[in-house]
Amino acid sequence: MRLIRPSLMPEREATPEALSLRRRSFLQAGAAFSAAALFGCGEDTAARAEVPAPAALARLPSVIPAPEGYRTSEPQTRYEDATAYNNFYEFGTSKEDPAANAHTLRIRPWTLAVEGEVAKPGVLDIDALLKAYPLEERIYRLRCVEAWSMVIPWVGIPLGDVLKRFAPTSEAKYVAFETLVDEEQMPGQRRGTLDWPYREGLRIDEAMHPLAILAVGMYGHVLPSQNGAPLRLVVPWKYGFKSIKSIVKMKLVARQPRTTWSDENASEYGFYANVNPRVDHPRWSQQSERRIGEWSKRPTLAFNGYAEQVAGLYKGMDLRRYY
Repeated sequence: MRLIRPSLMPEREATPEALSLRRRSFLQAGAAFSAAALFGCGEDTAARAEVPAPAALARLPSVIPAPEGYRTSEPQTRYEDATAYNNFYEFGTSKEDPAANAHTLRIRPWTLAVEGEVAKPGVLDIDALLKAYPLEERIYRLRCVEAWSMVIPWVGIPLGDVLKRFAPTSEAKYVAFETLVDEEQMPGQRRGTLDWPYREGLRIDEAMHPLAILAVGMYGHVLPSQNGAPLRLVVPWKYGFKSIKSIVKMKLVARQPRTTWSDENASEYGFYANVNPRVDHPRWSQQSERRIGEWSKRPTLAFNGYAEQVAGLYKGMDLRRYY
């Protein structure tokens, strides 16, 4: 087993969760110390000031609501919270770093290469992708390993629809994803925090499931850089680290691909990463979560609440072993 480097503090990082949460509420309230300061989200005023309001961003054209079953009526996370509290190590290991540093990312021109076990390999320009498919708004929960979650109206395209364009062969059992590598645009890559590029993967049936999308926006607007612009994966029944950001390549392969966090610490970050309250992270329980913006915790739902739609993908599998 590869031991995780001491300097690599995934998810919770160096600041204990309670202190990070307390600091956020303190800043929001502008008060000294109060009961409300116990459950915030760890951002500082400098980072927040650099996050534009939704009205300042380009609105995506022709966004249509998703069909029933791909939405939730749960209260949405505030835009300011969803864009100021992020994991994106290419811009720094603190959750405030992406909002402060991601302005260096150039999202045009941008291309997506699709290769491997496909009959029609090719490179797709992001703007051609936006014209080729209708954009759906899907209100999905996204849960992180450290027991916090958000409800975000993502705008995107079903991943399976895009993959079908390239005609996967019968040998395509998995999809491997890679993010951009560019130290000038992504200054966090100058450090040896992770083995770049960031890599993720899905089994082909997971990738083809209609819940999995390639997101290009959120809250009806173009995806902010700190949230993975211009193209990121959203797999709502898995932990957030599976939803790779700023994707430049998808490769269909016959064998399970390497993934960044599984390489770093396989005992804590498995390939499947399905939300499972019965399988604890080695350093904390997964049985409850705190929704960003709420005071109290709630029970964690199997598959993040999407068990009815996706549990059949794992029939017969030992989900304690294949975590």
